Amino acid sequence: MASSSPFSPLLLPVNCRPQPQEPVSLLPAALVHSPSAASLRSRSALGVSNWTRSRLPAIAAVSSSSSSSSATSDSGGSPLHALIFDCDGVILESEHLHRQAYNDAFAHFNVRCPSSPSQQIYWDSDFYDELQNRIGGGKPKMRWYFGENGWPSSSISEEPPAGDEDRARLIDTLQDWKTERYKEIIKSGTVKPRPGVIRLMDDAKAAGIKLAVCSAATKSSVILCLENLLGVDRFKQLNCFLAGDDVKEKKPDPSIYKTAAKILGVLPENCLVVEDSVIGLQAASGAEMHCLVTFTSSTANQDFKDAIAIYPDLSNVRNSNYVHPHPLLMTDQPIKSTRWTLVF
Repeated sequence: MASSSPFSPLLLPVNCRPQPQEPVSLLPAALVHSPSAASLRSRSALGVSNWTRSRLPAIAAVSSSSSSSSATSDSGGSPLHALIFDCDGVILESEHLHRQAYNDAFAHFNVRCPSSPSQQIYWDSDFYDELQNRIGGGKPKMRWYFGENGWPSSSISEEPPAGDEDRARLIDTLQDWKTERYKEIIKSGTVKPRPGVIRLMDDAKAAGIKLAVCSAATKSSVILCLENLLGVDRFKQLNCFLAGDDVKEKKPDPSIYKTAAKILGVLPENCLVVEDSVIGLQAASGAEMHCLVTFTSSTANQDFKDAIAIYPDLSNVRNSNYVHPHPLLMTDQPIKSTRWTLVF
């Protein structure tokens, strides 16, 4: 594969492209938990979108056990009613597992594109990082790749599919096999949830905050992940669960988050989304929800200027009754702010 990027800048949003890393002195020290976090720019330094600027809430979690819980704020705002998690990259570090499953599917079906007919398709880590950070959903990824490199021959069809129906059948077959392979990897027991995820879910649930998971991945694979990583009981206690099968458009389209708000019976401004990539951030922002980013090694260099906070993981993010930039963002050294207050 050529070293130059295969992505056309005409096809990709400008703010999806990798941003230059610079030392940032404005990032609060309490947010810096790893060297990579130091290269991320703070939201206050970059400004916020118009809708957020006028609606930054002083979020107070509404506790089912306390009648005194209320939103307290210098600027006014809405209480936090729902905490919504992405799955891949947020609940588990999974992109390398998906890449392995795709490559196994390409090898199993001997998938070869006209651009490299002597070689089976193989997505290396650098390419897949770029691909998954720009195109949400497995089928759209393959459709884009085949469109750029030529529709492939395979054991599914000796001749490259020419019509829409045959192309859809090829992608469906590859995606179904890939999903089953991914499930095998998850069932192996070697995959663990990312730090802080389960504790934060449990704390929010105890505070009366509704919980949801919204993933662009195939529903059956997400269910398997959640049952294995969160536990069956915790999965059943989710107030809402949506996967890529449940909406017509994938992230960065905001449909999945708008649908979740309707199911949960909450307003978008009463939701906090936890995402790991700019695609997810765009989806949350498009739904007019606030978004916290917990980045991964493959997304650390992305431009998260529209996130309310940026963390390498959730291990030091917890509920607090202190004043913070966001009520769920309590680090070992509290960040001083008069914008948000949490009351339990």
